[in-house]
Amino acid sequence: MGMTMIEKILARSAGLDEVRAGQTVVSEVDMTVLIDLQFATGWVQPLRIADPAKVAVIMDHAVPAPTLHDAEAGPRARKFARDYGIDRFYDVGRHGICHQVIAENGLARPGEVLACTDSHTCAGGAYNTAARGLGPAEVYSILCTGRTWFTVAPTIRYELVATLPDFVSGKDIFLHIAGKHGDATNRNLEFGGPGLASVPMHDRRTIATQCAEISADFATFGVDEVCRGFLDAHTDRPYTPADADEDARYEDIREIDLSTLEPYVARPGTVSHNAIPVSQLEHRTVDQCFIGSCANGQLEDLRIAADILRGREVAPGVRLLVTPASQKVYRDAVRLGYVEALADAGAVVTNSTCGACFGYHMGVVAAGEVCLTASTRNFKGRMGSPDAEIYMASPATVAASAIAGHVVDPRKEIA
Repeated sequence: MGMTMIEKILARSAGLDEVRAGQTVVSEVDMTVLIDLQFATGWVQPLRIADPAKVAVIMDHAVPAPTLHDAEAGPRARKFARDYGIDRFYDVGRHGICHQVIAENGLARPGEVLACTDSHTCAGGAYNTAARGLGPAEVYSILCTGRTWFTVAPTIRYELVATLPDFVSGKDIFLHIAGKHGDATNRNLEFGGPGLASVPMHDRRTIATQCAEISADFATFGVDEVCRGFLDAHTDRPYTPADADEDARYEDIREIDLSTLEPYVARPGTVSHNAIPVSQLEHRTVDQCFIGSCANGQLEDLRIAADILRGREVAPGVRLLVTPASQKVYRDAVRLGYVEALADAGAVVTNSTCGACFGYHMGVVAAGEVCLTASTRNFKGRMGSPDAEIYMASPATVAASAIAGHVVDPRKEIA
């Protein structure tokens, strides 16, 4: 039997001809990414690191520092980068949410292994990378040894056919999967099929990112012309794609007819078996709407929101916050007029950071408030008070709902 995408990557990383589900392998890690939170209280400067060329440091979660505690992580990160000659150091001014910065700088490449302390590191799977979020202690160990271990999980294949309708995006594909199939704990997810060509890279990364919310080990896409075009624009280093064999062994193969999908929303608490078409949701007034995060703070997400909001106004009593995923996204959005359109409609466009997504700064919600978010998580207390309600949807649905003052199907609001 042949191998899946992730099996091929893990086999290469372990120096093996093949691997199978259930096998534990020791992998060489091609890129280790540290974020500002790694340098918070408890950080100890290592005596040595395995390879500075395979390390990047990205300031992202609490940037610029909102507290004294966060500010103290900055000097530690800068000293570490300086002492070990880390060229890939993305400090304030070059910063952004790590998965966006990883994509912009070609740090996630086909056929390679990438590790980072952030749980949404699976975002790199959009580029055919075995990208995995690991605990700070394990990432510290990788930093020093250059290696880690994985137990190879069974793989579920999603075969995409047809094309997406207007106002339906990668977020809706994910919410459809989460709502219908629930958790994928101890499973790898693989995406391909003839419909993949119609799914742009920003939507692929949204899907890969969000697979952390259904507990997938890895979420991996194949390399096609769309992916090659993105990689050609962001890296000049050679790479070797990991294509699934025709006779690869899957635990299950699930077909998704993209043409049948519509805008989805996840109700508060979880996405697993809790996402439904927006058209089926009861009337729900919103206090705050948020567009941002590693999942949906990309330039294309801001364009979608700006196109919907241009010439319109945010409803009275609604706060619309928009956080670009990186400083580069922010600069590009300014040049292209997206920031102007958003601000003119009444949105607040913030600095690029994780910020409101993890309920830390620039958008914490209060008890009793309802937030509709295009970020990564909707569980209790994620964006502030545990007594707030968080609904999750696409940037198009969030932007249209900010205008309406309640959760709406963007196809009807913008028609």
